[in-house]
Amino acid sequence: MGKRDLGLSGKVVVVTGGSRGLGKAIAVAMAEEGARVAICGRKQENLDQAAEDFREKGLEVMTWAAHVAKSEEVTALFQEVEARFGTLDVLVNNVGMNILTPSVSEAPESLWDKIIETNLKGTYLVTRQAVPLMKKGGGGKIINISSIAAHKAAIGMGIYCVAKAGVEMLTKVLAVELARDKINVNAVAPCVVRTPFSQPFWSDEKILKEITRTIPMGRIAETEDVVGTVLFLASSLSDFVTGEIITVDGGSMA
Repeated sequence: MGKRDLGLSGKVVVVTGGSRGLGKAIAVAMAEEGARVAICGRKQENLDQAAEDFREKGLEVMTWAAHVAKSEEVTALFQEVEARFGTLDVLVNNVGMNILTPSVSEAPESLWDKIIETNLKGTYLVTRQAVPLMKKGGGGKIINISSIAAHKAAIGMGIYCVAKAGVEMLTKVLAVELARDKINVNAVAPCVVRTPFSQPFWSDEKILKEITRTIPMGRIAETEDVVGTVLFLASSLSDFVTGEIITVDGGSMA
């Protein structure tokens, strides 16, 4: 059986937090499928490095510095996307923030705001700007990157757990609201993925052993494990899938 066409060639894709880690891996995979890709990130030096990495692979990428929790910066990002490409087919809300926190009841308000804004409000702000462009083009796919932390309370990650649970309900609400506009909205919820974002967990042998003990497949996720699921949700293979949370965790939640 030959390779199945995912139908992503020529599609316009925006990946937030696409300058490194999982976001970058997703953006590269989209470009390799022939998509026209735009990434955003907060740090210009990371964006410049990502652009260089794309060039070395013979791929093109649009980069834009933006903080997803700042409305005016998100607006500027999508104005540029529209000016450059005229439309939008796929949005991957990948930006996330997780700071080890004290008990939620003891956490300072500023920490709550920082984590909720980046994870949940940022997903809302980006989606709000993306939807009109998708409607104009006759439909699209929105993929939110969640976490199994949305389903399982974890010590030291309480605010992050709450934020990701919010992202998953936002996913379902948007899926229902946008179904008639032919916009599919789904989420991917991985366990710990080996990226710079989660390095404090997997770089400590003791912590890593504790984590893998809870995963039947005996290892944490690699970026490729998550990328495959995102490609499926972005592709024509998932045209009748919406409002779903796909867990990518080696059997951990089972």
